[in-house]
Amino acid sequence: MDRLSTSQFYGRSLTQMTGLNVKADKLQTQIASTKKLAVASDDAAGFTRLAGLKRAAADDKAVGANLDLAAGILAQSDATLGSITDQLQRAKELAIQANSGTLTADQRAVIATQLDGILEDVAALANQKDARGVPLFGGGGEAAFATGANGRVTYVGGTTPGSIPTGEGTAVQVTEDGTRLQAMFDTLSALSAAVKEGKGIGEAGDAVTASIDTVSGMRGSIGARAMRLDMEMERLDEVAVGREEARSAIEDTDISATVIELQKTLTILSATQASFSKLTSLSLFDQLR
Repeated sequence: MDRLSTSQFYGRSLTQMTGLNVKADKLQTQIASTKKLAVASDDAAGFTRLAGLKRAAADDKAVGANLDLAAGILAQSDATLGSITDQLQRAKELAIQANSGTLTADQRAVIATQLDGILEDVAALANQKDARGVPLFGGGGEAAFATGANGRVTYVGGTTPGSIPTGEGTAVQVTEDGTRLQAMFDTLSALSAAVKEGKGIGEAGDAVTASIDTVSGMRGSIGARAMRLDMEMERLDEVAVGREEARSAIEDTDISATVIELQKTLTILSATQASFSKLTSLSLFDQLR
């Protein structure tokens, strides 16, 4: 009977000390790695939830990259249209100068040359491409505007502006249909021709103003889309913060609490080992006696 009791005592003590050692090792690993989940068996439900959070984070990262790309393209388009507006404003000033009846032929020739330069600059701006190599104002086509042998600039793009996905089932338009800019080139060409021929500019000045208004309208549309992107970026940031808090609660080690738990475990382990050693000695003494 005594031998059975002693055997049970040894078994229970060894099991308890083994468990405490395993627990201490686990707590030490959690402190060193700062992670309380290493394998699914640590917390099956938490591990599954953590995997879901990581997948969602990866998905949002891809969406965020698209949002950044779209925002960059819209910003480039807006800046380009701003430069076009500056050129049109200059053309309007030249049109006013050319309308004076006191200009000499040489002075008109200088103005015409400047207008031709503006036409070339605006054509170059209207043919700019985004970071992907896609024309900003090509309407989804491979090119936007082409200059013929006669110097006339013609729209050769498409009519389906490109878009970039911004989420499940959502996208934002990032390129423009350049057909709305065709009148601008026709106006600049007509204005230059009138100055060269020594004719009055007629309604060309008003046409330049109309072109400026068209460009302003395009910029307004781009600005509205850029604002929606900003709002979506802010939403993603807020979601990311909440997701990170949830991930941390599941995965990260609470260092202070874990250190306290480790100290308590080590104390119990030490006491258990001391008791085991003492009782083992007494048992051995009884047997010898």
